Amino acid sequence: MSRVVLVTGGNRGIGLATARAFAANGDQVMIGHRAGTSIDDLVGVTCDVADTASVNSAFDEIEKDYGPVEVLVSNAGITRDGLLMRMSDEDIDDVINTNLTGAFRVARRAAKTMLRQRRGRIIVISSVMAMRGQVGQTNYAASKAGLIGLARSLARELGSRGITSNVVAPGFVDTDMTEALSEEMRERMLGEIPLGRTAHPDEVAAVVQFLASDAASYITGALIPVDGGVGLGH
Repeated sequence: MSRVVLVTGGNRGIGLATARAFAANGDQVMIGHRAGTSIDDLVGVTCDVADTASVNSAFDEIEKDYGPVEVLVSNAGITRDGLLMRMSDEDIDDVINTNLTGAFRVARRAAKTMLRQRRGRIIVISSVMAMRGQVGQTNYAASKAGLIGLARSLARELGSRGITSNVVAPGFVDTDMTEALSEEMRERMLGEIPLGRTAHPDEVAAVVQFLASDAASYITGALIPVDGGVGLGH
């Protein structure tokens, strides 16, 4: 049965691959991002996760035109990399506000209708860096680690209403974000991956789609790595 799906940060990379996977499955998919433009057959909606009013407006628009969001994929995220001693307060605040507080904002708004419907799927996109840490990414790693606590708390709080909340932690994925890394850093990171290669966004999307499926109806509070083994032992 077709569901209403919202993917934040759905205009590129993992988010776009995930949105396309849901659409191919027959779901009605909305991609939320700041520009709000549509891509292919995916309906775009303006959703700046760093702004509560924008988030609420996006959900209001979706509910008016398509019905309540049944599957939320919280994927929107940014980086502001830099060594600790050179990192500004703005670099920290912007990353936390978008990556962590932004996920809180969309989950809070999605839960409003999911609780009434007594069903729903919340899938949060974290990162292997949440467990490993990374030089120059104290802000990013902290924000992604916070998502695990957020999603697991939601699992406990919302589970009795038939709502699941899970975390997917990708590793090194071929996206615009990773292409911005230096060749030296890319080579070093590849050397740490047991499978010896990067992931394709579709491989992450497949796991997200599984967590939103009926086959995963008894999975909640889980942290699932899609990292080629780089986070082994965490």
